[in-house]
Amino acid sequence: MLIVTERAKEELRVVLSDSVDEPGLSLRLVSSGRGQFGLVPDVEKEGDQVVAHEGINVLLIDEEVSVVLESAMIDCRETPEGPRLVLAKRT
Repeated sequence: MLIVTERAKEELRVVLSDSVDEPGLSLRLVSSGRGQFGLVPDVEKEGDQVVAHEGINVLLIDEEVSVVLESAMIDCRETPEGPRLVLAKRT
């Protein structure tokens, strides 16, 4: 199972509120090929790993992506450009 840190959940909530206006939508982690991942607005589907923050579903991960990233973690790091979500291998 993919782990999402509290700081990452907070940032996902900010991204969700800044980029999605439609109620009931969350962000979905999708594979865009060659080890690249992105976030798209979507609704929860059966089998999704659901990540919530303060009672709001902020991230959806389908079973296939969850299996691929089972030893990974999403964290948030400060950069000169501002906070960035990063995908890292768990230690």
